[in-house]
Amino acid sequence: EGRREGRKRRTMAPEVVVIDCKGHMLGRLASVVAKQLLHGQKVVCVRTEKICLSGGFIRQKMKYERFRRKRHLTNPKKGPYHYKAPSKILWRTIRGMVPHKTGRGALALGRLQTFEGCPAPFDKVKKLVVP
Repeated sequence: EGRREGRKRRTMAPEVVVIDCKGHMLGRLASVVAKQLLHGQKVVCVRTEKICLSGGFIRQKMKYERFRRKRHLTNPKKGPYHYKAPSKILWRTIRGMVPHKTGRGALALGRLQTFEGCPAPFDKVKKLVVP
């Protein structure tokens, strides 16, 4: 009788959380979103083009260009794909924080949507910011 219940009590979260990415740091936002996805929350990230990266702009730009140049030597179609779109950069950063090769991680990544700008269904929804 001295044992506690192993279940955690969760508060009722909204069905879909819409996050406005403007002014957020990339890694910090991605880690919070990854945790929410693994807990079963559906997350939509809008205005991903306004995400901040720490450090100088030119340095970050050159660093990402070096990363984009890395590809499969003999057949680049096979190689690692490095996306240019801000929504895909966020998506890949989150993928790196989720065990996407397991069933649980694949389902979690399926609950994520990322967009540049604020498309039609989400422009009238209340958008949250990550603390």
